[in-house]
Amino acid sequence: MEQPQFTFSEDFQLEQGGILPGFNLQYSTLGSLNASRDNVVWVCHALTANSDFSDWWSGLIERQFDPRHYFVICVNMLGGCYGSTGPLSQNPATGRPYYAEFPLLTNRDIVRSFDLLRVHMGITGIHTLIGGSMGGQQALEWSIVNPGIVRNLVIVASNAVHSPWGVAFNETQRMAIETDPSWGEPHDQAGMVGMKAARAAALLSYRSYQSYLGTQSEDGHHIVDQFKASSYQQYQGEKLYKRFNAYTYWYLSKAMDSHNLGRNRDSLTNALNIIEANTKIIGIRSDILFPLSEQRFLAMHIRRSEYHEIDSHYGHDGFLLELEQLSSILNGLNTEDSKPLSANG
Repeated sequence: MEQPQFTFSEDFQLEQGGILPGFNLQYSTLGSLNASRDNVVWVCHALTANSDFSDWWSGLIERQFDPRHYFVICVNMLGGCYGSTGPLSQNPATGRPYYAEFPLLTNRDIVRSFDLLRVHMGITGIHTLIGGSMGGQQALEWSIVNPGIVRNLVIVASNAVHSPWGVAFNETQRMAIETDPSWGEPHDQAGMVGMKAARAAALLSYRSYQSYLGTQSEDGHHIVDQFKASSYQQYQGEKLYKRFNAYTYWYLSKAMDSHNLGRNRDSLTNALNIIEANTKIIGIRSDILFPLSEQRFLAMHIRRSEYHEIDSHYGHDGFLLELEQLSSILNGLNTEDSKPLSANG
C-alpha cells in the first residue's frame, strides 16, 4: 500500500469563516487507476481512524474489490493527526503548531479537500464511495456536492444530520478533555489525560448493554472492586492515548457535530433527493448512537437506495466488527458495470 501526500498551496476558505493557508492530505492507495481513471473505490474513515483501511476494516475492502482491477484510496481527513493538516501542524503565520489556534472545520470543508485531491489526481469517476459513522456523513455530503461522480454509495451506521443525542455525547467528551488542567497549553500532550476519560465515555455510545454483559461480566459473585468493566474502560482510554491527540479529538468531534445535509439546501429531503448513486444503506440493530431510524430516513429519501440491517450485540462498533455480514451486503458491487462517469467540475 502506498501512502503519498497531496499539498494544496492556496488559501482554503472554510465554511465557518476561517482560512487555512494551504494544507496537506496524507492518503493510502492500493491498485492502479485504469485508462479512464474511474475504477476508484474511495473509503471515508471514521472519527479516530486513519487512511490504512486494511487495518481497521481487516481486509474487507481488498476482499470485495480486487486491487488488480480497482484503485482503492482512503484519505486521512483534514484536521486529523495522521499526516494531514490539523491542530498539530505548523501554522505558517507563526512558525509554531496551531494547537488551540486551529480554525473550526465542518464536514463540508473536509469533503471539499477530498474533491480537490480527486481533481489533482485526474479521477473522473468513483465506482464505489463507502464510509461508516463520520465517514458515512462525509460520503453523503460528497454525493450531494458532486453527485455526477459517484456510481455506487455505501453508507454504514450514519445519518443525514448529527442528532442532539450525538452532539450531547460529543460535548460530554469535550467537557472531559477540558477538565484536564493542561488543556489549551501549546504542546502535544495538552488535554491527553482528559481524552482518556472522553474515550471511555464515548465507548458507552459505541457499544451496547449486551456487549458489556457478554464480555465484561464477572465470574461468580465475590467481586466488590476491580471489575472487568472498570479495567476495560481504563484500557480503552489508554489505547487511544497512545495513538491519538486531544486537540484533534476536540476539533474533529466539532466537525462531526456540524453535519447537516439540509444546511442551505432548504431541507434534508431536498438534499437527499440530489443523490444520484445506487445506494446501500446499512444500519445496526443495537446501535444507540446512530439508531436505525436514521438509516431508514436515508433509505426513504434517497431515490436509488437499498436498506439493510446488521444483527449485532456490538452496537455502533458493529460497523467495524461484523465483517461477514458487511461482506455479504457488499457482494455484487464489484461485478456491476463500471462504465466511465462524467465528473462535474
